[in-house]
This record gives sequence, C-alpha cells and structure tokens, in this order.
Amino acid sequence: MYDVTIRDDSIRLGQFLKLANLIESGAEAKEVIADGLVTVNGEVEIRRGRQLTLGDVVEVGGMSVRVAREEV
Repeated sequence: MYDVTIRDDSIRLGQFLKLANLIESGAEAKEVIADGLVTVNGEVEIRRGRQLTLGDVVEVGGMSVRVAREEV
C-alpha cells in the first residue's frame, strides 16, 4: 500500500482513482466502479462521487492506496 496526497480534506472517488494513477480516464473510473471492482475501506463502492477523507483506503485490481494529507 502507498499513500496518495490530496490538498483538501476530501476528494471524490473518481478523481482519486485518476490522481493515484489507478485508472487512465474518467470513463474508465465510471466503468470499474459500476462493475464493482473498487473497494473503499474493504467494502465495494459503486458511487463515483463518494467523498473520500484522510485515511480512507481504496483498492482496485490488487493495488491499495491510502488518502493522505499533502505536506506543507
């Protein structure tokens, strides 16, 4: 697992998948989420607009990433 930093306190799941380089496009994000291939904190998530907060763990295709705070 590795950390991906965000600037704010939260980020939408679809945006985070792109930021973390787990997918290549918004269309791909929509597809993998709709197909039930994404988990957030161990539970399948089908809402692309799900708000992620610091510490949330997202997994896609065996890759796990954690939402972290950007160091200032």
